[in-house]
Amino acid sequence: MSEILDAIVIGGGLVGSSAAWRLAARGRSVVQLEQFGPGHKHGASHGTSRIYRQAYDNHLYTGLAADALPLWRELETTTDIGFLELTGAVDHGLPQAVQSKAKILLEAGIKGEILTPAEASARWPGLRFDTTVLHHPDAGRLHADRAVTALKAGAVFAGAEIRHDVRVLALARASYGVDVVTDSGTLAARQVVIAAGAWTADLIADSGLGSEIVLPTLRTTQEQPAHFAPLDPGVEWPSFVHHTGAELETAGIYGLGSEDGIKIGEHATGPVVTPQTRDYTPGIDGEQRLVEYAESWLPGVDSTRVESLTCLYTSTPDSNFVIDRVGAVTVAAGFSGHGFKFGPALGELVADLVDGTTLAPEVFRLGER
Repeated sequence: MSEILDAIVIGGGLVGSSAAWRLAARGRSVVQLEQFGPGHKHGASHGTSRIYRQAYDNHLYTGLAADALPLWRELETTTDIGFLELTGAVDHGLPQAVQSKAKILLEAGIKGEILTPAEASARWPGLRFDTTVLHHPDAGRLHADRAVTALKAGAVFAGAEIRHDVRVLALARASYGVDVVTDSGTLAARQVVIAAGAWTADLIADSGLGSEIVLPTLRTTQEQPAHFAPLDPGVEWPSFVHHTGAELETAGIYGLGSEDGIKIGEHATGPVVTPQTRDYTPGIDGEQRLVEYAESWLPGVDSTRVESLTCLYTSTPDSNFVIDRVGAVTVAAGFSGHGFKFGPALGELVADLVDGTTLAPEVFRLGER
């Protein structure tokens, strides 16, 4: 019999790496398994830019985002890898959408202010603003690739072992917990964390655990944000979300500055795919919509200089995450295109579930939605 580990984490992206770090930091013996090599582009955690913000419509997400900030900073200090820049963030557009977030920030004691479009444009001339603007300064952007690298480094520093290019074939219940069957052998653990992104549902089904672990429907789409060249590289850019329903009648838009240019994207409008059938090719229509948006709303970019890319979303029907435990298996999936900012706070929640010291928030629990 091989060593029985405290925990095996399946998945090497944001959430799997966050869970491995936080579990190892508690002194647990941890092995993290990733089917691809380091820095791969096949999942949802790669690239140079993700939004970090605390403005949400409910206290659960706002609280998790606030909890993540000191953990992100701790990770930067521990690993000496910088990846988080607080540039501030703005929400603008439909007043009801903006005001609801301002209310939650106020109730949570988080700084925020309402601006007019003219006031906002004077601060951030690269943007044109719609109707009502919320500015929250404790927000900004994360460099995704460096953040995941730091999470893995933090996990290793805390004692975890990371194995790349190891494909998990199935899970099997055992008297001590779970056997994890891989293409290079079988590992034993008291607890397993499945953080396999778009591969989660298939792994559970292939392992015959579907009757015990009832997932909500997980919908995987290929999204296609784009980077635009700024006209003045010296102009500051906040992270931003433009809510539809006032002057904007098309899909809502998110955006932020990055080392690759000004990134914008529609939220969850891409075609349904599987990890095996995605083609990694941006669609012409989607790129054209982003060009038209840039022409109308981003006076600070050259809308003729655009570079599109693709990424995966794995979404639940209500866009709430799945983070819950059944027996010796904890599932963390369905981050619906807005999970990155929470990384280490989600790792803490997963570690609490593995340790049995908490129950999952109701909206994160397994089951149909």
